[in-house]
Amino acid sequence: MEHPWIPNSNPKTKAEMLKAIGVSSPEELFADIPKQVIITEERWNSLPIGAGRPLSEVEVSKRLDELFNGIKPLKAPPFAGGGVWPHYVPPAVRSVVERGEFLTAYTPYQAEISQGLLQALFEYQSLIADLLEMDVVNASMYDWGSALGEAALMAVRVKGVNRVLVPSVINPFHKSQLEAYTWAKGITIDTYSVSLETGYADLEDLKAKLTRPASAVYIEFPYTFTGVVDVNVKAVGEVAHDAGSLFIVGVNPIAMGLYKPPGELGADIAVGEGQPLGLGLYMGGATLGLFAVRWDAELVRQMPGRLIGMTVAKDGRRAFAMILQTREQHIRRSKATSNITTNAALNAIAAAIYLSLLGRRGLRELAEAIWYRSHYAAQTLSKLTGFVSPALKGEFFEDFVVSAPLEYETLWHKVLERGYMAGIPLSRFVDWAPRNWGLLSFTELHSKRDIDSLINVVQEVSSS
Repeated sequence: MEHPWIPNSNPKTKAEMLKAIGVSSPEELFADIPKQVIITEERWNSLPIGAGRPLSEVEVSKRLDELFNGIKPLKAPPFAGGGVWPHYVPPAVRSVVERGEFLTAYTPYQAEISQGLLQALFEYQSLIADLLEMDVVNASMYDWGSALGEAALMAVRVKGVNRVLVPSVINPFHKSQLEAYTWAKGITIDTYSVSLETGYADLEDLKAKLTRPASAVYIEFPYTFTGVVDVNVKAVGEVAHDAGSLFIVGVNPIAMGLYKPPGELGADIAVGEGQPLGLGLYMGGATLGLFAVRWDAELVRQMPGRLIGMTVAKDGRRAFAMILQTREQHIRRSKATSNITTNAALNAIAAAIYLSLLGRRGLRELAEAIWYRSHYAAQTLSKLTGFVSPALKGEFFEDFVVSAPLEYETLWHKVLERGYMAGIPLSRFVDWAPRNWGLLSFTELHSKRDIDSLINVVQEVSSS
């Protein structure tokens, strides 16, 4: 059926398009896709989805209202993190990013008509460079995992060895993305041990693993699936450099309010998740990949993504423009350093607004508020019968592992029935965690009353 707003919905137009590319039908065009994964019209009609018939706009609205009314709201913000966290988003952030000048998918190729957008992205790069103490920051990636994948590809281009080392407790979603980015290049992803007693990297195991060359060694700071702030992080970098590898550090930017930034820890490449910087939580996002490198001509030349620079216009005034564009796909095509283009530019601007509102002092105060909440919760939980809190002895920031006297999956469901999301049952996602371990997270959104209420419910369900 022809759609009034979609030209190629016209059967004649479709036929002309197919003829132009040398095929006779859509089925022939997609012949390389396995038949068992293609959803035909017949198969679509047999799927248990939909309303049984097309609905009008009014009917759709009513149906959605019915579905939303059936959702049981939580009694407190979720106590779950592990890579994205619930944080307060100042109204000013949304107010500014929703301006028409920013709310666009347009890539600012034409600098003469894009000075506002270009300056905003330049400010983002400058703020993140200051936060991470790194020299060059790109204009954003999709998320932490995509930034890590690009960092690994970049390291292999620079060092020429198809091998990267990651910690055994790496975020499983980040590892999955890393493998998706690297498998086609034949890059091997190996792990080095992290102690499940202290939560710190095993330096001797890392040294042993580096008897074989690797292009890069990666570490999380803090670890997103244990919460531990690894005191060995700088030593890990030194071991990596001694072996001739690049050192990649993945960070939670809010933690930089209390802990040393990757630049001070010796990182060659820093990646991370910008979601805590004014992006909120909407079904797990929106997300923002942070990507930065130290000053080195080869590293900068091999960076993925957009770079915005400051220059001087013909009339002598300060101006902003995309720079080093010969790395990018609109010029280099298949030889580009990445295929990311407009990426998460709007989210980067939101992060810049958030950091500008917070300031250096505000960031430290926020980090301290989070630290006090998580440590109060850990101490209080440790008083419950059968609980070990934290289960790992190492220092932590906003996430920590708790050991429960029953399977954490069971505990999690019982607590959820009472209106609280008690973190993440770790064994659901990783094979290194006992079945009674869970990951709890606390942010500035959690009041003492919220924390006490959660712990009371945990105590109630664990003793019943």
